[in-house]
Amino acid sequence: MESENDTQVSEFLLLGFSEDPELQPLIFWLFLSMYLVTVLGNLLIILATISDSHLHTPMYFFLSNLSFVDICFTSNTVLKMLVNIQNQSKVITYAGCITQIYFFTLFVVLDNFLLAVMAYDRFVAICHPLHYTVSMNPHVCGLLVLASWIVSVLNSLLQGLMVLRLSFCTDLEIPHFFCELNQVVHLACSDTFVNDLVVCLASVLLAGGPLAGILYSYCKIVSSIRAISSAQGRYKAFSTCASHLSVVSLFYCTGLGVYLSSAVTQNSRSTATASVMYTVVTPMLNPFIYSLRNRDIKSALRRLLGSTPGPPQKSCP
Repeated sequence: MESENDTQVSEFLLLGFSEDPELQPLIFWLFLSMYLVTVLGNLLIILATISDSHLHTPMYFFLSNLSFVDICFTSNTVLKMLVNIQNQSKVITYAGCITQIYFFTLFVVLDNFLLAVMAYDRFVAICHPLHYTVSMNPHVCGLLVLASWIVSVLNSLLQGLMVLRLSFCTDLEIPHFFCELNQVVHLACSDTFVNDLVVCLASVLLAGGPLAGILYSYCKIVSSIRAISSAQGRYKAFSTCASHLSVVSLFYCTGLGVYLSSAVTQNSRSTATASVMYTVVTPMLNPFIYSLRNRDIKSALRRLLGSTPGPPQKSCP
């Protein structure tokens, strides 16, 4: 029978990237810079889509939601690390760790669903353009985002409750810069079979499902683009989804690379370093990918920042 003390966990230790105190200022300023760029870039995307009536379309509605999720996603993991470095501490409370797990799973699943919804939007726009305004009306767009939130919240509640049932012993060091679900589960001294099963099923359904939808959508999109007779028409059709395809590739390739490398190597510090790619770098690059490859976003940003006067635009459905 497990002792009473096994469940009385008050805090964990986040080991981060390095024990070397001389590297801590460099890590602090590096991550602070990336965090500020992430927040500023995504916030500008949100403000541009709200302020410019020309961007009041389903595609940019989903993009603004993705930018909001990316801000929350990065804030959940990076801010605690920055505070710990500043305070020269590695401690995160038990409640804080469970909260971080909850929001991490919430926002990573939301990212998956929003990318899938954006792929569906491009699929309807290119493959069924005559039905686009009906199929992607504001009511449908709102329901798609609401459904994504509901599923993500329910999954996060489930994962959080599954962690709460675990007992922890004396080894409370997490070789990561945030409370990553698998790392915390593997610290438990109680049986984790059910937890591992739930995580595996959730990964297949909530990551594999949206990815399958994205791949199906782009197969149909490519088929439709190939059927367009003019080269200019093909280029125009492809350019409407090039930014989204770049973001999808970056998100899934970095995330898949992290988990494949963690399955191959036993070096948890290397896995933590690789995790920076999809937890920090990807949300930071998303605004640049959309703004650099999208003339509508660039024009809206120039008007937002006061570079050029914006002509009145007719609001799109």
